[in-house]
Amino acid sequence: RVPRPLPAPFPSPPRGVAAPRTCLCPPPPRGRRFPQAIIVGVKKGGTRALLEFLRAHPGVRAVGAEPHFFDRCYEKGLRWYRSLMPRTLEGQITMEKTPSYFVTKEAPRRIYNMSRDTKLIVVVRNPVTRAISDYTQTLSKNPSIPSFQALAFKNLSTGLIDTSWSAVRIGIYAKHLDNWLQYFPLSKFLFVSGERLVSDPAGEMGRVQDFLGLQRVVTDKHFYFNETKGFPCLKKPEGGSKPRCLGKSKGRPHPKIDGQVVQRLREFYRPFNMKFYQMTGQDFGWD
Repeated sequence: RVPRPLPAPFPSPPRGVAAPRTCLCPPPPRGRRFPQAIIVGVKKGGTRALLEFLRAHPGVRAVGAEPHFFDRCYEKGLRWYRSLMPRTLEGQITMEKTPSYFVTKEAPRRIYNMSRDTKLIVVVRNPVTRAISDYTQTLSKNPSIPSFQALAFKNLSTGLIDTSWSAVRIGIYAKHLDNWLQYFPLSKFLFVSGERLVSDPAGEMGRVQDFLGLQRVVTDKHFYFNETKGFPCLKKPEGGSKPRCLGKSKGRPHPKIDGQVVQRLREFYRPFNMKFYQMTGQDFGWD
């Protein structure tokens, strides 16, 4: 028997260049790029509204669902993550949003390892209102959960707040931002006011488009205020069938929370808010 010839070895790579891998991996999906910008937070801050407003811009292509790659699915690998991205043309920006990234300890390092040039958008909202909104969402899915008051306090008589409850913990923005600043400079962040996204969507969208290096295409002519929901909606796009409003889950009425509970939470958050204002150079007017 004539022995089979051995496969030709890879030529030695130039100095400083890694040798090619021998696995026969499929080529990366054509036209799909890693996101150049990610809305990393915060839950119940207005991230869905921001993403929907951005999708009205022809220069933005975004994943509709939250990929949860950098918090829950990281072991699936970057190739899997990239395959989720929409196809883009030259000059378009690829985006995704997963609000839980902001409070995930490993997320900054993982995103940095993908690309240190990633632009990061954080939509923040008064942490007291945010916590109540978070609770309202959970309550709608599970009506048997304890009261907001029972969950927010470790001890009601001493007024000790339970920071292990995620609805409270998420709103300590300064603490979470501290973790991100170990990897990314402040210049890579844009902090969007969830309140102003409702009261002046065009103004906030102007800031977002500038940050992303996009032309200011989404302006006040794109919005109208929906009195029923208490939210701005996108007007009917050219050739579109109907205006785009956020789903039923947005703008749901909050349960009535005792005034003393709200006041105690305001006091708890105040020093963290002040630190956050200092860190970002922005006063969000929550106090």
